[in-house]
Amino acid sequence: MNNKQWTEAQMPAMTGKTAIVTGANSGIGYETARALAHKGATVIMACRNLAKANDAATQIRNTKPAGAIDVMLLDLGDLESVRRFATEFRTRCARLDLLVNNAGIMTPPFGQTAQGFESQFGTNHLGHFALTGLLLDL
Repeated sequence: MNNKQWTEAQMPAMTGKTAIVTGANSGIGYETARALAHKGATVIMACRNLAKANDAATQIRNTKPAGAIDVMLLDLGDLESVRRFATEFRTRCARLDLLVNNAGIMTPPFGQTAQGFESQFGTNHLGHFALTGLLLDL
């Protein structure tokens, strides 16, 4: 049994890398965005709530990361939003090094996405599948 735990200090330098982290305004997504920025990556915080995302980005910027933080609107429960995000990302960036499909909803009351899929399946699976497909060539 290996009792050694991986720590953020073991993350290699990310200088020159571009990363997208979905759901980066809180929780694991926030910590992932923060860690990548501190290692030098340009991090796109892809979130459905811009106010919360901008607050989180400010918190990360206040820690003086080596990399840059940017916020972009992405609602994974709306495939049109996913398409708009991918198109806008392509106008901003020529490549993508890391895609962290982190965002998700868990056990919501029954609801539907903009396209009529059950909300948890549509957001957690179909939204990320579409996003990955639209950015895969980068």
